[in-house]
Order: sequence, then C-alpha cells, then structure tokens
Amino acid sequence: MLNSKKLLLSFLHICMVVTPPAAKVVAITCGTVHNIMHPYCHKYALFGESFPSECCNELKSLISNITINADRQSACSCMKGLAFTEKQVNRLASIPELCGANLPFKIGKDVDCSKVN
Repeated sequence: MLNSKKLLLSFLHICMVVTPPAAKVVAITCGTVHNIMHPYCHKYALFGESFPSECCNELKSLISNITINADRQSACSCMKGLAFTEKQVNRLASIPELCGANLPFKIGKDVDCSKVN
C-alpha cells in the first residue's frame, strides 16, 4: 500500500512539472469585431441606412464573443474606432437599445475602455 501511494505521488509530481503553463489570454481583435458587425450594423451606423433587424443578430453575436474583460475592453476600443462623426457615434450607440441587448460597455468617443469590466 505504501509503494502505491509513493507511486501515485511521484506520478502527480511529474504531471505538475510537465504541465505547460496556461496559455496567454488574447483579446478579440478589431478585425473580428468589424467582421461580426458587418454588413448590417455598419450600413446603419456609418451611412444612416434604415435600421435592419439583422443588425441585432450581429450585436448578439458580438456580445457572445466578449466574455472576458480583455475582450470587452478590446471590443470597446474597436467600436470607438468604427464611427467618425457625432451622428455615426450616436447611431452606433443606439444599436444596443434598438436590439434590446445589454452591451457591457457604453459606446462613445469619451468612454475609457480600460475601465470596462
């Protein structure tokens, strides 16, 4: 019995030594955010076309892809970069409400994305 415990402990020790370190967390990229929000939300936010219901599917897809803080902060920064004029920012910021979705950050040029949790 004592030998089997020693063997088990030795095996566990080897597993701890051989196990690779945890992978580094990589936040969602702006390319991914833009691909998810394209084409329906882009057309509405940037060009003022009528609001398409398909944009809500894009937004909900984005929300499901930003589950960690790094993703939310990155998506926030990417969204800030999507709109250039005040009208575009306002249309982009209106999308979550139009979709009845809870985006975990506000959209606006003055938002500090580093504080998004």
